Amino acid sequence: MAYYRPYHPPADPALVRQLTQQQNEMRARQRIEPLATPPKLIAGLDSSFPTEDTILSVIVVLTYPGLELVEKAYNYGPVDMPYVPGFLSFREAPNLIHAFAKLQHQPDVLMVDGHGYAHPRRMGIGAHIGILLDKPSLGVAKQVLTGQYPEPAPEKGNVTPLTDKKTGELIGEVVRMKDRVQPVFVSPGHRLDQAGATALALGCAGGYKLPEPTRLADLWAAKFKSEVL
Repeated sequence: MAYYRPYHPPADPALVRQLTQQQNEMRARQRIEPLATPPKLIAGLDSSFPTEDTILSVIVVLTYPGLELVEKAYNYGPVDMPYVPGFLSFREAPNLIHAFAKLQHQPDVLMVDGHGYAHPRRMGIGAHIGILLDKPSLGVAKQVLTGQYPEPAPEKGNVTPLTDKKTGELIGEVVRMKDRVQPVFVSPGHRLDQAGATALALGCAGGYKLPEPTRLADLWAAKFKSEVL
């Protein structure tokens, strides 16, 4: 996920209150629970901002556990909302919905480049999009947003807890996807629990830092960018 982030003035307090209320309302609909059935198709979702006022959202659909590419789709459009720290999902979600509508195959699980439950209000893009589409979802992020954790051992497959600094609540897990590379931060979003989210991330390992769904979404984003700019 790439971001175009020039200087932005402080966010309008009224807008922050409005977005916070919306996230709280969405959290009331959030379900952190075991996956109901094993997935056959898993999607990787990634959004980037080629310019200050445009967004490119890419979705790839892979078989699971085979990880064969089934389909890819993207949507490029204007950004409708200013950048507000902690509320990036409101910038990304509308365009991701447009990209999702172009798919011919319905994925069973959404793996989103970004955080799910591991968010200050437990409502990162990995949760936001899952709730809007009512699909099992998880977030896989390259950097921590909130919480504390011990570094996992350097070998692939090692996992440590990501916990809330104040309450100790488990909000995600830190997962080493490849030997001696930086780990990723995995958390459930909706209709999925932490154990299931981590198992899916490791089940999508392809020899890179990122699991294959989000890695391929990012790869195709670079290709699609050349088509739209």
